[in-house]
Amino acid sequence: MNFILKIFVFIGFIIVSPLILISLILIWFEDGSPVIFAQERLGINKNRFRIYKIRTMYKTAPNLGTHEVGAIHYLIVGSFLRKIKVDELPQLFNYLKGEIVLVGPRPGLPTQEKLTKYRDKYNIFDIKPGITGLSQILGYDMSNPEMLSKVDKLYINNKSIRLDLYIFFATFIKSLRTKLFLKYNDEIELIINKEV
Repeated sequence: MNFILKIFVFIGFIIVSPLILISLILIWFEDGSPVIFAQERLGINKNRFRIYKIRTMYKTAPNLGTHEVGAIHYLIVGSFLRKIKVDELPQLFNYLKGEIVLVGPRPGLPTQEKLTKYRDKYNIFDIKPGITGLSQILGYDMSNPEMLSKVDKLYINNKSIRLDLYIFFATFIKSLRTKLFLKYNDEIELIINKEV
């Protein structure tokens, strides 16, 4: 099953490669090279790997999580590419290398110590990280590492092929994101109330 999926992803990568190429050219015109952004992340069992994305920020932007960087650091083209998720497409290469999966907890930075601590606590490093995930679909990011880790754990507890497909398509379709939020809203409310 995994081998067949990789073949489909490889074919998909070839199909979207012209879109990636156009995006890279636009980034180069706006801010020069490099046009690919590579950053060290923590994968399964906290193994370090380099994740690849289309660069959407100025070269002078600080090497921080996206929630810690202001809009002033984003390229004009970069902001648009992030909005339509094109900047994530080079991560398909990480998928083909076996470092990440399509759906799973988003990989954090080694420097995000609080996030690493909570992910250790909730065993998030037991599975491979993903290109997209339940936390991101529901609007939780790394600015609240404990809550993010708890929602990632909620995903792990409910993980299935059906849920993964739903999350994957919800990445692009707003109505599906709303349905996922309604489905898990009660469980998330319980998580929040436990924090208070």
